[in-house]
Amino acid sequence: MFTSQGPTLRELAVQALSSVERGYDLLAPKFDLTPFRTPDRILDETAGALRALGPFRHGLDVCCGTGAGVRVLRELCGERVVGVDFSAGMLREARRAHPGAGWVRADVRALPFRPVFDLAVSFGAFGHFLPRERPGLFAQVHSALRPGGVFAFPVGAPPHFGTLPYWVMLGFDTVMRVRNRVWRPRFVMYYRTFPLGAVLAELRQVGFDVELTPLDGLGRRPDGTPRCAMVVARRRA
Repeated sequence: MFTSQGPTLRELAVQALSSVERGYDLLAPKFDLTPFRTPDRILDETAGALRALGPFRHGLDVCCGTGAGVRVLRELCGERVVGVDFSAGMLREARRAHPGAGWVRADVRALPFRPVFDLAVSFGAFGHFLPRERPGLFAQVHSALRPGGVFAFPVGAPPHFGTLPYWVMLGFDTVMRVRNRVWRPRFVMYYRTFPLGAVLAELRQVGFDVELTPLDGLGRRPDGTPRCAMVVARRRA
């Protein structure tokens, strides 16, 4: 939920009519007061599931925003932690919140790193990439990991057809598609363009071995399936 200290409707409207980069520059000072910031429960469950896969030395937060995922990496990585994002405003807030980490402003579709990281994570950013961009994004993360390195991120179970969350996501994506047809610059943000089966196949195609780990601490749906799981993609040696 939005708080009284969070962005106003006018501020959100200005952001939504901007480019992705400019929009996040504008939203950055209040981003952590919005529902768009990954909840601590998800961060903590992901960190707990990753702990068993370590130890890790060097960590990379892909599309780090204000640095929520960097907190996870600092719990898990014994040496260097780096966050990368293309929004200067988000990186400015991240530096204030996590002064001991390293920060790089870059487009994650062209990462400026050698294969030195043991662990890469990403939280809540994939809706900003069109489906055709995903293989290139995954290949860039693959190139930043050492052989055997892990790329991990949580994925929520898709809402069942006809439920309120289903219609909310469908409505949001429809509005964004209309907005991007009639307004420039585009603001790419979709909730229904990240199908798990296609994502796992693309990760394998660029050189990862992939498995799913249920995050049982986040609960299960009435049909017994987990509400959230963690994708663990390990770079082949």
